[in-house]
Amino acid sequence: MKTVLITGCSSGYGLETARYFLAQGWNVIATMRTPRSTLFPASRKLCVLSLDVTRPDSITQALKTAGPIDVLVNNAGIGLFGAFEVTPMSTVRDIFETNTFGVMAMCQAVIPQFRTRRSGTIINVTSSATLAPYPLVAAYTASKAAIEGFTGSLEHELQYFGVRVKLVEPGYGPTTRFAANGQQRMQGLIPEAYAPFARSVFDGFAHATDFTRETDVAEAVFKAANDESGQLRFRAGTDALALP
Repeated sequence: MKTVLITGCSSGYGLETARYFLAQGWNVIATMRTPRSTLFPASRKLCVLSLDVTRPDSITQALKTAGPIDVLVNNAGIGLFGAFEVTPMSTVRDIFETNTFGVMAMCQAVIPQFRTRRSGTIINVTSSATLAPYPLVAAYTASKAAIEGFTGSLEHELQYFGVRVKLVEPGYGPTTRFAANGQQRMQGLIPEAYAPFARSVFDGFAHATDFTRETDVAEAVFKAANDESGQLRFRAGTDALALP
């Protein structure tokens, strides 16, 4: 049975994706900054590891402990709502460290074993914000758009070695901890001048009838992991699927 390593499994899409693969009988290596095995059903096919994708030593140790894998799912990410005008560049860099450079670092660390074996799949989870413009998420969108371009290029680069590279593009996920996980870094990012506009944006989100559930993403990731057609992009969620 194949083995999948998934980053960012403490909540949201990562947690549900790890549970989904486990239910399908896969060996699952669920990683997160602070490991919590209690999030999952007891299983001999499950290994929960500590991993901070912004730290090279953490990546090295996690992959050493994990051993050979068949699929890497780069799901770990952090969110950010706010007016770009007042977003500190240090905060923008923090977003890129996880959402962009962390994904790249994981890919670079895993590619050698995939290339040598001439098999393996890398799945990078981005966002439908890369498909259509959304307000108040400029820095976040930029960090994900960079991975869209990176993944498309990497797919061409690695197909020579029999390695598949995929993108999963979820829509808006109100039931995840996207906003809660970023509360501290978002303080003060909606100044008074932007308040009326921001209220209208948030009101629109609150009344959205089409959105993305955790299971939508888990199913899309699983489909991408098993796809042999050469398809690069897999949208997840009714809102993402409805975009042009």
